[in-house]
Amino acid sequence: MRWLPLIAVIMSLTLAGCATTRPASYSVDTKGPYQLDTGDVVRVSVYGDAELSKTYKVDDKGAIAFPLVGPVLVRGSTTEVAARRLARALANGYMRNPDVAVEIDQYRPFYIQGEVKTAGQFPYVYDMTVRAAISTAGGYTETADRNRAVVYRRQGNEMVKGAVDLDFPIFPGDTIVVQERWF
Repeated sequence: MRWLPLIAVIMSLTLAGCATTRPASYSVDTKGPYQLDTGDVVRVSVYGDAELSKTYKVDDKGAIAFPLVGPVLVRGSTTEVAARRLARALANGYMRNPDVAVEIDQYRPFYIQGEVKTAGQFPYVYDMTVRAAISTAGGYTETADRNRAVVYRRQGNEMVKGAVDLDFPIFPGDTIVVQERWF
């Protein structure tokens, strides 16, 4: 009889180990202003100069090769900051009071692999979720885990990994891995 309390404690600890937890999520906010990076295509409008107003791709170094001024670093900046940098570069001996606007023309792609019908690189659409990305890749294979996925995301100089649910927002450049179910 005196072992009964000890057995009850052991049983409760054993059952506590079986409790499920929510999938891990990223420690940073998933909202905020969009930051430009390699692969993005931006539409630059320089008012009063139609020859400079066109689309430019952000290169591997995070810069836009802009006529007259050369490469202008835009990686990690918003479109507003990129416009100010371009205007400053043009004002440095090329134009008087340049008025520049920058817009996203095409987001960098996202990647999906694992248990989807068509793995690969796909164009990002604003406000996408993991569920929409899986749909873009043709849906699940028969052996896919249909309740969660793993998302890899670059944060600064690190690649961060998190198990997420299907309504988790993805960003351009993310890699989504749909794992196989184990039952």
